[in-house]
Amino acid sequence: MLIDSHCHLDRLDLAPYQHDFSRFMEAVNDNQIDHLLCIAIDLEAYPVMLSLVSTYSQISVTVGVHPNEHDGKEPAINDLIELGKNEKVIGIGETGLDYFRSEGDLSWQHERFRNHISAAKALNKPLIVHTRDAKEDTLRILREENAGEAGGIIHCFTEDWDFAQQALDMNFYISFSGIVTFNSAKEIKAVAQKVPADRFLIETDSPYLAPVPFRGKPNYPLYVRYIAEQIADLRGMTFQQVAEQSSRNFRTLFNL
Repeated sequence: MLIDSHCHLDRLDLAPYQHDFSRFMEAVNDNQIDHLLCIAIDLEAYPVMLSLVSTYSQISVTVGVHPNEHDGKEPAINDLIELGKNEKVIGIGETGLDYFRSEGDLSWQHERFRNHISAAKALNKPLIVHTRDAKEDTLRILREENAGEAGGIIHCFTEDWDFAQQALDMNFYISFSGIVTFNSAKEIKAVAQKVPADRFLIETDSPYLAPVPFRGKPNYPLYVRYIAEQIADLRGMTFQQVAEQSSRNFRTLFNL
């Protein structure tokens, strides 16, 4: 019934599940979560991540290198394309720009972002875009590289309606994380009310950014229902309607 469109399953604290991933997945099934998209952050951890989830048909993955990763292998276009051919891989990223955690000459972030876009277009697989304090450059590069040919997701949306409109015009979906449940997130809540019904997704970004009432604690995909409840309240929909619509949107985007 629910889909978590962005989580990092290889980084979860599995202590509540006796450090057993299969026990965690039992809880996922018990909570009627139909699909999980496990997002790559770097190439070094990618093989272990893929191995962890490889036997679960309800888990898909992406391949990519986060814009804040400095120490690992730089992803060449051909590397991303070859890894992205795996049938388990349905998207490229997460990629994008982050000026909050990185300083100085960030041209390397721009080049990395462009490489991911090129790979996504070559594979015809959607992009997972991370952007923080980089609104103008993110939109500019998406336009310059014709990223709309691949489309994708602006994940963990934290921008304004103007940004959302421009992203929507470029064939991107808007994904809301636990941040939308925070009392301070008034602008994000306003965007959640306006995004067309066929273009929104929900995500946990677990183990980060737990929603209310778990804010400040480790996050889990099971908490995606709290985000769905908040979206339902904001849009005047039922929980069931949000669950069904967001799941339909996810399957449409990724052609599942």
